[in-house]
Amino acid sequence: MTTLQDAVALAQADRGLAVVSTLRADQTIQASLINAGIIAHPATEELVLAFVTYGPVKLTNLRARPQIALTFRSGWQWATVEGRAELAGPDDPQSFLHDPDGLRLLLRAAFTACGGTHDDWAEYDRTMAEQRRTVVLVAPARVYSNG
Repeated sequence: MTTLQDAVALAQADRGLAVVSTLRADQTIQASLINAGIIAHPATEELVLAFVTYGPVKLTNLRARPQIALTFRSGWQWATVEGRAELAGPDDPQSFLHDPDGLRLLLRAAFTACGGTHDDWAEYDRTMAEQRRTVVLVAPARVYSNG
């Protein structure tokens, strides 16, 4: 049985690169490449996938249809995590982000979970705010692989 940790471990050498697939309004698939990692959900403490985005197509799709799949790979080995996206950002407020620093810290946590580092966190925070970045949290409903 493949676990969330197994899936993400496949892409560790590639800083958590994964193909994320969302569902368009016409029921076709939209796919793109992102970095994802594992964090504790801010409200439940359960382990979830997290990534940061400002992609308007992804966000539009996820707001209307939160079904999501992320596929990690290493060579010919792959693993997919399916679930429902939960968005947390300036346009997607969440009750678990109690204080003004909640989103800023969640953006940092998602970024560092996939291996991201920054020399100037104040600059990072400013850029995330200017670009209206959103954190996507995915509780795994199904995890499977070819191995």
